[in-house]
Amino acid sequence: MVSMRMVVWRAVVGALLVVGAVVAPGQAVGDPGYQWREEFITSPDGTRLHADVLRPTGLADDVRTPVIMTVSPYRAHLMRLSEPRLGGGPSTGELPVPMFLQAGYTYVIVDLRGFGGSNGCPDFGGPGERSDVKTAVEWAAGQPWSTGRVGLTGMSYEGWTGLMGLAEKPAGLAAVAAFEPVADPNAYLYMQGIAWKFSLKPISESGFRPGDLAGFEHLLIASTPAYPTDSAEYKANASSIDPACYSHYLAETGNHDAGSAFWRDRDLVEKLRGNTIPLFLGQGFVDYNTRADRVFQLWNGLGPGEHKAWFGQWGHRDCTEKCGAPQFASELLAFFDREVAGKDVPVTGPRVTVGQFDGRWRSETAWPPADSRAVDIELRAGRYTDRGLIPGADRELWTISQPLDKDQHLSGAPTATLTLDGPAAASVTVEVYDIAPDNRATVMTRGIAPVTPTTQVRLLAQDWPIPAGHRIGIRVTDVVDDVWAHAPALAPVTVTAAQLHLPLLGAIRTPDLPGGESEAIPKWRNEKTVSLTPEVVNNATVAVNLPVRTGG
Repeated sequence: MVSMRMVVWRAVVGALLVVGAVVAPGQAVGDPGYQWREEFITSPDGTRLHADVLRPTGLADDVRTPVIMTVSPYRAHLMRLSEPRLGGGPSTGELPVPMFLQAGYTYVIVDLRGFGGSNGCPDFGGPGERSDVKTAVEWAAGQPWSTGRVGLTGMSYEGWTGLMGLAEKPAGLAAVAAFEPVADPNAYLYMQGIAWKFSLKPISESGFRPGDLAGFEHLLIASTPAYPTDSAEYKANASSIDPACYSHYLAETGNHDAGSAFWRDRDLVEKLRGNTIPLFLGQGFVDYNTRADRVFQLWNGLGPGEHKAWFGQWGHRDCTEKCGAPQFASELLAFFDREVAGKDVPVTGPRVTVGQFDGRWRSETAWPPADSRAVDIELRAGRYTDRGLIPGADRELWTISQPLDKDQHLSGAPTATLTLDGPAAASVTVEVYDIAPDNRATVMTRGIAPVTPTTQVRLLAQDWPIPAGHRIGIRVTDVVDDVWAHAPALAPVTVTAAQLHLPLLGAIRTPDLPGGESEAIPKWRNEKTVSLTPEVVNNATVAVNLPVRTGG
């Protein structure tokens, strides 16, 4: 089946290629703003890695510059036919190439093994890919056109390779910027063993496939053929597909067990504990691709260093556009100018920039902030039916607070502890809502886990002011059908006891940074809000003791 699907994929891409060739065969459209050449790098195990080297126009080969690098599975020359070099060449879409070239850097794009113009087997963040990052950085640092200092940057998988670089500590690596990265690939595909569905849109959870299929999707990307004008070695590497390596990849990524040797080796949270290489980290709280989950454990495990972070209300993107804060790009450039180019520039922006769900922005020295404390909320006991898809009141249990007499502020990652009686095939989901006075309830965060006698549920992180007069609602159910892929147990689950541990700030925050509402906030409100009936609210209301907040 794998080989047949690859044949289909190659036929589709081949058809697109013909269309592109009709438009502009071998033609560069416009001035790309750089001079380009390709290189091939040999890794320690013999794998050949393809690199596109982009230098500022007119810069002599013997002029040394600092280097910005992106190591990627997504930069095959055929992937972006609409870019300036329609006749082949680097795939630079959405990378900050112009900004860095104009600032005097050389920009290098390297294909991970098995992708683009590199040969070998993809291994989803394993030792081979980590070695590729180390090899590429050390190669770039040793080139005659390099100052010997390299910065890694990227988003999503390309942010993940930056974290791989931190784990490998190659000579010459001076700093990393990683936005919406993967910190733990098992948690990327599964939440406590239950497969995520992935969305076509940055905010929506209209899932179209479970995490189990992500490995197959990556192999389809890896099978992208070369462009007709690519070099002979590029073409040879792009066509080298090893079915044995692909079958192993699919088997391992389809394993839900986070305790397997495959997943333990790829978990970067512990590997980066104590890291001192400067890291600029970004994560959107409403990103349902790489989610606001274990990345915060990674952040809080870092060692001393010039680290900084942007955490806020955006989907699967960095914050260059549509986040509501215009200073992101200047802070990113200043970070690399200081850490990689060695320029005497001041640190711009706070250590942590936080975008709140109310559209306002503030500075913090840590996240979660030091005064974020878990408040224990006792949840109502009862029973729900694990039957998925088929709606009904018997699928959920609500616990709703009295209207808040003072503002509260969720800041951190909640957890829940439940005592349950039900089959092991069942699941339990805990959702936390902000309920307005008109009983419109908006999801703030959620998490899922398999049913066990004592179940610990880890919820996603969020930073959300809750106004006085609103209520906090907690919904216990079997599964959110468009978020997770779960085969229903078709059986009841009894909740004997349950407690939510909700991190709330102790001091009122005064937003102190420029910025406005991101495009994600109205989308989230629109897609994640339901209207509760007065009966549901009245029947589920309990007295909740919340902290008295102080000014600050």
